[in-house]
Amino acid sequence: MIGYYVHHQGDGHVTRAAAIARALDDEPITGLSSRARPDDWPGAWVQLARDDDPEPGPLDDPTAGGALHWAPRGHAGLRERMAQLAAWVATHAPRLMVVDVSVEVTALVRAMGVPTVVMGLPGVREDAAHQLGYRLADAIIAPWPDWANVLVGGEPWRAKTHAVGAISRFDGRIPSRGMGGRRVLVLSGRGGTELTLDQLAAAQAETPGWEWTVLGPPGRRWLADPWPLLCGTDVVVTHAGQNAIADVATARRPAVIVPQPRPHDEQATTAAALAATGLAVVCRAWPAPGT
Repeated sequence: MIGYYVHHQGDGHVTRAAAIARALDDEPITGLSSRARPDDWPGAWVQLARDDDPEPGPLDDPTAGGALHWAPRGHAGLRERMAQLAAWVATHAPRLMVVDVSVEVTALVRAMGVPTVVMGLPGVREDAAHQLGYRLADAIIAPWPDWANVLVGGEPWRAKTHAVGAISRFDGRIPSRGMGGRRVLVLSGRGGTELTLDQLAAAQAETPGWEWTVLGPPGRRWLADPWPLLCGTDVVVTHAGQNAIADVATARRPAVIVPQPRPHDEQATTAAALAATGLAVVCRAWPAPGT
């Protein structure tokens, strides 16, 4: 039995977790998250209490003096959440716990004697909390190629870091073509974007003869399976989230990367690595009209 903790923010963590879980066809895997169970999750799912509703006040020391990322004092949801996790571990005795991502969950399950694998994230992770999580981990999974040095702060832990390459929900699918025309696909994730409708309109005005499709905000159109649209486009304009980059690479499409602000410079670090290798065109910000 493997346990898999899935962070609730954005879609990236749960999408990647489901892709990994579907590949583990020889062992039961249980997801644990405050997110709802995804439709394509292959095993059991434990719905955890929220630890951010209501959001605690500024005097509740959520970082425990900088040692952790989120452990506010006196929060009933956090207390229930950790109790649920501990009870599940005590009942099922998993041989392994995957944590994507939470230093607090890593510390809890490792203190219960469970071998722990954490998912690495790009960006500057030199703070005490990230370093604690990496120190406690038995292994760190790096979902990027070995040449991509995108984990700043990961140097002390290279011996237990395993670069496995990008992980896409579309792994195993064969890219297809045939939509015709001149097409641009814009990918914008649920984690937030600076892109505006006015910027999109200006870009379309500057590219006559091209057909534009936008998935995500600001238009907020979503598709359960964008694979045919992704394969049929001529160029993808995307943020620099790990899943988006992985999906574009799997579809073998040319890409323009516009990284979005994220904590720890996560997307900026990924974009810089892609720019340095020439694998994609990188714009630090959405271009102004006429540039």
